[in-house]
Formats: sequence, C-alpha cells, structure tokens
Amino acid sequence: MFRLRNTKCIFVQELKDLREIYRLTFEYRTTALKVIAYNLWFVVFNLLSLVLFIPVLQLIFNSSSSSNYEMPSAPEHLFDVGKYCKDSYNYFMSSLVKEDPKTALMMVCFTVFIVFFLKNLFRYGAVWHQSKLRMVVVRDLRNKMFEKILILPLSFHSSERRGDLMARMNSDVGEIEIAVVSLLELVFREPIAILINLITLVILSPELTLFSLFLLPISAFVISRINKSLKRTAKQGQEQTGLLFSSMDEALHGIRIIKAFRAISFINHRFQSVNLTHQNLITKTFRKKDLAPLINETLGSLIMVLLVWFGGILILNKTASGLSGEMFLTFIIVFSQLLRPIQSVSNALANMAKAKVSLDRIQEVLNQDERIVDAPNARAISTLNQTLSFEGVSFSYQNEPVLRNIDFTVHKGQTIAVVGESGSGKSTLLDLIPRFYDPKEGAITIDGQNIKELTIDSVRAMIGIVAQDSLLFNGSILDNIAFGDPNPDRMRAENAAKNANAFEFILQLEGGFDYNIGDRGNKLSGGQKQRISIARAIYKDPQILLLDEATSALDTESERLVQMALERLMEGKTSLIVAHRLSTVMNADRILVLNKGCIVEEGTHHELMKHQGHYYRLCALQGLS
Repeated sequence: MFRLRNTKCIFVQELKDLREIYRLTFEYRTTALKVIAYNLWFVVFNLLSLVLFIPVLQLIFNSSSSSNYEMPSAPEHLFDVGKYCKDSYNYFMSSLVKEDPKTALMMVCFTVFIVFFLKNLFRYGAVWHQSKLRMVVVRDLRNKMFEKILILPLSFHSSERRGDLMARMNSDVGEIEIAVVSLLELVFREPIAILINLITLVILSPELTLFSLFLLPISAFVISRINKSLKRTAKQGQEQTGLLFSSMDEALHGIRIIKAFRAISFINHRFQSVNLTHQNLITKTFRKKDLAPLINETLGSLIMVLLVWFGGILILNKTASGLSGEMFLTFIIVFSQLLRPIQSVSNALANMAKAKVSLDRIQEVLNQDERIVDAPNARAISTLNQTLSFEGVSFSYQNEPVLRNIDFTVHKGQTIAVVGESGSGKSTLLDLIPRFYDPKEGAITIDGQNIKELTIDSVRAMIGIVAQDSLLFNGSILDNIAFGDPNPDRMRAENAAKNANAFEFILQLEGGFDYNIGDRGNKLSGGQKQRISIARAIYKDPQILLLDEATSALDTESERLVQMALERLMEGKTSLIVAHRLSTVMNADRILVLNKGCIVEEGTHHELMKHQGHYYRLCALQGLS
C-alpha cells in the first residue's frame, strides 16, 4: 500500500513538472499549435509512405490473392471505416495490376514519392517553427532570470556564487530548450503516431498486434528505472557545472593576484580537480541518457524477432485470417515504425528528467523573496528639502549584528564623515540609504518620510555613489559617464569630465570620449577610473552623495586630482563620506566615529581632537595629532 501511494505521488509530481514546462511552451500558443499541426501531418504521411508499398509487394510476389478482391460494401459502423478503406484500396490496385502491371507499378512509385515529399515537407515545417519556439522560450526565461538577479538584494548576491548563477542562466536554461522540443513530441506527436500505427497494425493482423502488446511493457518498465537514476545524476551534474563556472570566474577575475603569488599551478590543480568531477558526472549523465534508447532498440529487435517467428508460424499453419506474405511484411515494416515513437518517448522522458532538475534550479532563483520592494502605496520623492535622518537604526547580517541603535541627522548641504576601524559598519551604514539593505530596527527618513514608504527608484534617483572600487563597464568613456542614460548628452558629459579633472587625459586617448575602456575599465589606471566614476556622479547631478573610500587606493598625485574633483562634486550637495585617510575629512561639518557598530563619538575635527577619545587615537596612528 505504501509503495502504491508513493508511486502515485511521484506520478502526480511528474505531471506538475510537465505542466510547468507546458506553460512555458504555450506562452507562444500560435507557434506551438503550428508545430503540433505540422508534426501530425508528418505522422500521417510517414505511415502512408509505408502502407503504399503493399501494391509493390503484391506485384513482386504476384500473389494470387491480389486478383480476388471484390468491391467492398459501404461501412455500417465506425469501426468498419478502416477495413473499408483498406479493402477499397486493395480492390482498386488489384484491378489496375490485372489490367496493366507496369502502369500500376509506375503509379505506385510516383504516389510513394509524392507522399515522401509531403512527409519531409511537413517535418521541415515543424522544425522551422520549432526552432523559433525553443529559442523564444529560452530568451524569455533568461530575461526573467537576469531581471530577477538584478532586482534581488545585495544579501542574495553575497551568499551566491556568480559562477553558479551563470550556470543556471546557460546550462540549465539550455536543458529547458531541449525539454520544449521534447514536450511537443512527447505529448502531441508520439502518442498519436503510436495510436495510428497500432490501429494500422490491428487492421493488418489483430493476432500479431495482440501478441506484440504483451511484450512492449517490458521496455517501458526498464526505461522508467533508468530515468529515475538519470534525474539523480543530472542534479549532481548541474550543481557541479555551477562550481566549474565559479572556478573560472574567480580565476579570471583574480588573474593579477594569482600571478603575483605564484599560484598558477595551485589554481590550475584546483580547477582540474573540479573539472574532472564535472567530467565524470556529465559522462555518467550522458551514459544513462543514451542507455534508454539503446535498451529500447535492443528490446524492440527482440520483439521483432519474436513477431517474425510467431507470424511465420501463423502463415505456415495457415491459421492467420487473411494474412498474406506481403501483408505480413507490411506489418513488420509498420511495427518497426511503431518502435520509433516509443523510442522517442523514452528519449523525451530522459530529457524531461534532466529538464526537471534544471527547472528546479531556475525556480530557486525566480522564487527568491525580493524582500526589498516598494510598499503598496509608496510615494515618489524628487528633492531633499531639509534632513536625512537615522532613527534608532540597527542591522545584522543573518544573526551577526553590524549596526546598533544608530541615531544622527544630516541637514541639507552638510558634509558628514563616518570614520572608524575596519569592520565597524561604515560601508553598511551607507548601503542602507539607497536601500541595498533594509534595517532590522529603526527607520531612515528623508524630510521626515520613512524611505520604506517612498519608491525605491525615486530615492535612488536622488543619490550618487563613488566607491573605492570604481567599477566601470566595457564600453566607451561616454557610455560610462552617462551610465543609465539611454540618450547620452555629450556636452553634459564633457562638462562632468572637466569638473572631475578627467577631461585632459580623455582627450589624449585614441577616440577621446569614444575610447573603449575594456572589461571593468582595465585599460585605464586607478586614478583615471576613479575620476571617470566621479564624472559619472557629476553627470547624474544627485542631491545626496555617498563617498565610500573614494581616494584610499590611489597614489598621492591621483589622490590630489581626485580630491579636487570630489570637492567640486560636493559643492551644494548633502554628502556622507566614509574614509580611512582622516586627512581627507578634517573639514567635514560633522564626524561620526563608529566602533563595533555603535556611534561612540561625534563632532567636528577640533572638538573630537580636544576630547582625545577614539578619533584622537585614530589620528595619532596616522600622524595627524
């Protein structure tokens, strides 16, 4: 009883999986219906191309029965239609054979050619529309995943490997592409092909058909066992593909460090180990996937041999009703074609088993809780009129506290510096303002309005960010300065570059503002990249500036140029600055000192130096006391 209930649950789950892929496929209903229609006509003409050889066999065997057909009477029941069509065709062809065998042979050959032509024409029609269908489904699924990944909060990205996400968008989506094709064949083509072939076999010889049906379930049972094992191996293989992509991504991103620390052989050995495991799992998956059709074909050949033996006995003993030699050969040919859709079903089930694993991995991303979303009645905001405030804000990564009860207010036009030791929560504090994360307790307000009650897009539109890691994108300098603007204003970009002290070095580059800066801007120096980042912020003209260690990774000359650009950028802006080099924030309107997630001191540089607390000790360590 338990086994029966468990089998039923597995079957219901398989139907649910099939339904999800069905939903993806039939989002383009018209194209899917065209594929189905063309496939059905292919099935019909494929069968006709075989049945039409019966007259040729009659001519070759010169069967005496070929001249004894009588004009059949009209069918009385629906079940007689098949027999009526067969008898009518045999009567017509036997009459033609008796009158002129050569003309009959030519006519049959011409008819068979036309049928073969139509069969292949319809098959190509199915492939034509199928090619579009499989790719638009993949395109839409990849678009959904990419958009979802962009929307998900930073906490998701900090816990996920980029390589694994890339594997889900490539390898896993590729399995869905194969499943789309398999689904249409599994549900709409092969069952109909099996049904039509079975009806034809029953018309040709009910005895042989009944005998063959006792043997086919053996093949189905074996294939089902292989598919269950395939699903387990496919899941392991797809997860290992994610690890492989992660290894490649990390190595390419950290190539400078790998070379500097002479770790080429170490990283290479680690990659080879991951790659070997991937190879073994994927090899095992292919072997199991390819085993099903081979076993199916072997069992099919065994059934064919048994059918030949059984049919031969019937003909030799003359116990088969109306089964002539040519009819028996036709039965064998049609039965061999019955095995093809059965084999295709086993292939499709194997593809669906792999696709199920990939679909689960894709759904894990698509079903992720976005967490940081607009409130139902969120309002847009366009200006900062008075204050930006933190009111009792606390935040933790999972169960690890990072910020505790943060309270402070920034008035419009003020510059606030946030300093402290590494790990004290400075960068996290800045990340809460554009809602990269949401506080666990407390509220952040703009002019008294909780930012959770404002639209995320309008809040971020007011904010400009310049970080220590000046991330640029592969493209021209103009595209990077005007990043996010679909119609870049070149004059505005040039003015931004001048204010960022970047205009002169840009003009020296080949192509100027059209110069391609390469992947992550690797054709530029650190100082040049940072000035492009500042120009990007100036181009946006934000009301709130967040500067996170904007000069800490630069040499003295570059720092001087960048600092001048930052001072121009901050004119009239409400600014929050995170800095390790305290010399860059001595002129701030107020300085907040963080220690273990708490504000332990605040005031101007002179006030904090007189107090001789945490800030004084930090200054002393940098030789500023």
